[in-house]
Amino acid sequence: MVERHYRSATTEHIAAANEQLRHVHPLEIVRWAIDQANGHAIVSTNFRPYEAVILHLCTRAQPDIPVLWVDHGYNRPATYQHAEQLRDLLHLNLKAYLPRMTAAHRDAVHGPLPSTGQEAELQQFSAVMKLEPFQRGMRELAPTVWITALRKVQNPNRGGMDIVSEDRHFGAIKVNPLFYWSDLDLEAYLKEHNLPNEWDYYDPAKADEKRECGLHARWGQEALGSGI
Repeated sequence: MVERHYRSATTEHIAAANEQLRHVHPLEIVRWAIDQANGHAIVSTNFRPYEAVILHLCTRAQPDIPVLWVDHGYNRPATYQHAEQLRDLLHLNLKAYLPRMTAAHRDAVHGPLPSTGQEAELQQFSAVMKLEPFQRGMRELAPTVWITALRKVQNPNRGGMDIVSEDRHFGAIKVNPLFYWSDLDLEAYLKEHNLPNEWDYYDPAKADEKRECGLHARWGQEALGSGI
């Protein structure tokens, strides 16, 4: 059984938490995370493939946990349909945050979506359409624990991360219960619990799955800190 009394964000406590949680089932990690939050835990989602897993785990542990979703306006129809399906199936307490500029307005002013190789343009898009509404959501929901679906295998930038870390910008402990799970683990969980999946997902703030959108990268924290 994992010790459930972590309250400090010191390097030593985070290292100890990661050691304790390394071989624990994600549901136990979620329960541990919620116990640390004193009623102020959230889970974030973008309704990409396999997101049903983290949402199912979180709602098993706390049915009314706030679900922070930035709807940047560029999701494909299948993703919006998947979001509504999971909202109904899991009775999600969905907290949707939208950019201050609509997708149509952004396209009219800035032109087509940036592509791979247009790093400055991608960062500008992400800052306005994704990071700003996410920051607004985090300020309003004010979580002490932020649960995500980040996994080590998703891209090379996440190799140095772990299950538990401190996000000083948002003043929260970030917990990634699925960090060490493979695609096969997720497929098995979906099958076991008869959960839907959705593959027609595209994140215009990344343009490439090997790239970070900014929420979990240093440049994104700098953009948020500058008051984008």
